Amino acid sequence: MKKFECLYEGTATQGNPTLLNEIYTELYITESESGEFNNEHEVRQIETQSRRAATEDTPIKCSDIFRPLPGQDKPIRTVLTKGVAGIGKTVSVQKFILDWAEGKENQDVQLIFPLPFREINLMKDKTLNLSDLLHIFFPETQGMKMSCDEYEVLFIFDGLDECCLSLDFKSEVKLCNISESASVDVLLMNLIVGNLLPSALIWITSRPAAANLMPSECVHRVTEVRGFNEPQKEEYFRKRISDQSLANRIISHLKSSRSLYIMCHIPVFCWISAAVLEKMLSQAESGEIPKTLTQMYTHFLILQTNIKHEKDYEKKVTDEDIILKLGKLAFLQLVKGNLIFYDEDLRECGIDVTEASVYSGLCTQIFRDELGLYQGKVFCFVHLSLQEHLAALYAHLSFMNKKTNVSDQKKQSLLSRFFNQEKYNSLSELHQRAVNEALQSKNGHLDLFLLFLLGLSVKSNQTLLRKLLTQTGSCSYKKEETLQYITQKIRENHSSEKSINLFHCLNELGDDSLMQEIQRYLKSGKIRETKLSLSQWSALVYVLLTSEQKMDDFDLKQFIGKKHRADEVLQYLLPVVKESRSVQ
Repeated sequence: MKKFECLYEGTATQGNPTLLNEIYTELYITESESGEFNNEHEVRQIETQSRRAATEDTPIKCSDIFRPLPGQDKPIRTVLTKGVAGIGKTVSVQKFILDWAEGKENQDVQLIFPLPFREINLMKDKTLNLSDLLHIFFPETQGMKMSCDEYEVLFIFDGLDECCLSLDFKSEVKLCNISESASVDVLLMNLIVGNLLPSALIWITSRPAAANLMPSECVHRVTEVRGFNEPQKEEYFRKRISDQSLANRIISHLKSSRSLYIMCHIPVFCWISAAVLEKMLSQAESGEIPKTLTQMYTHFLILQTNIKHEKDYEKKVTDEDIILKLGKLAFLQLVKGNLIFYDEDLRECGIDVTEASVYSGLCTQIFRDELGLYQGKVFCFVHLSLQEHLAALYAHLSFMNKKTNVSDQKKQSLLSRFFNQEKYNSLSELHQRAVNEALQSKNGHLDLFLLFLLGLSVKSNQTLLRKLLTQTGSCSYKKEETLQYITQKIRENHSSEKSINLFHCLNELGDDSLMQEIQRYLKSGKIRETKLSLSQWSALVYVLLTSEQKMDDFDLKQFIGKKHRADEVLQYLLPVVKESRSVQ
């Protein structure tokens, strides 16, 4: 109970932790088909889900995930819960354990063993039996006999996407005895499959991209954490901010910017927004209240660098130095697709591991080190989007200052594709390269990085950066060239899905001319008589998908006229059709 009653939003060492039960807002969790694998950027997946009507899905309370729904008779042993980064998977696990420890829920379970993958990774070379493994993580279990029939046991493996073990579910190695020794990956695999302790319950959480590592025959239920739905977003801000009139102003500001309000499905983003807007709206702050993602994240970074740590760290480490080093770490690991880092990753970026607490001291709420149940340290950014913002900041500054070449000689192959300093004469050329890289990325993992990289070139964000850094560099930048290039890519791109991020980028750069054009056609009702270009069709998809109306019943007839055949219209508007509950 002691271990799980506090929620450390963003930081693990604050003096005034929040009690989980005071702030916990029920998340929207649904039973999900393990179905098709979605390879859009996670933030886009959230947008997609947020538009689905609630009636399509079966909501499940976190405490009920092992209970069959009415009409389901098979017992549930293994549950896989998927959800994008920062959506609330780990907090759900924490709430489940706390409710159990307080005697409120799931009292048929006698023992719970939470084993986060990021900590199990540190033991990947060990050979031991299940009892030994549990003794290392839970010394209290020494002397306990783990027999199947005596206890109802639940193992929770949090963060499958962070797993560095080679979990081979096709392996022939069978373990049935808990005193039999094997490598940690063989041990876990046999526990999950049910050869070891077949009556134990298993709960695994994962980001969507890694969920398909689990063979479907081993999983009895798949649930999906969808974050906050509309009422839950508001409830979060009202709980988080005690001054209710301020909470109302924050909610109405977020609602006024569609791109920010969509992001509020992610609890971590709500926390970032609450931190920034609470300060900006409660003081007579000068400056523009953030309306775009880049503004919000840059304000958040400034806010964090202003919160000095209790330990007054040595002055030889400047804020600027820390931001650049964290940025380099963020960039290198983002290109590799890593969200979890170990000692050697930090050293590679010139971060002294013993001083890592200093870095997390300055950016306590951005970067954290976790001393696990096991001995080693694990590092991560509090959220993937913070890593993407810092990576973009690093790339932007590296180019502007031309002092730190982003492509280290050792990493030439990995990064030279992205940045070849000699080649670019202007920032817009660099932007064009980044647009191409993001379009070629199969799973959209550079989409948000691109959005931030473009956003950082906007004048208002340049001004903000000067509050943060003494040297922001300067170079020629023709925004029109970047805008033209993005518009051209929208025109060439036959996939409306790929174009959606480009529209978010235009929005970030303050250009909504294509969207305005489409809005006018829609308002005038002339859309059926107008021959739309490819880029206009993409703009139409974007406008329909980001509108506030729920896609309950979508009528294609309103877009089919003499200028376009029905099959063409269907083809262009497929992303909208996919999101609608019923289509005429």
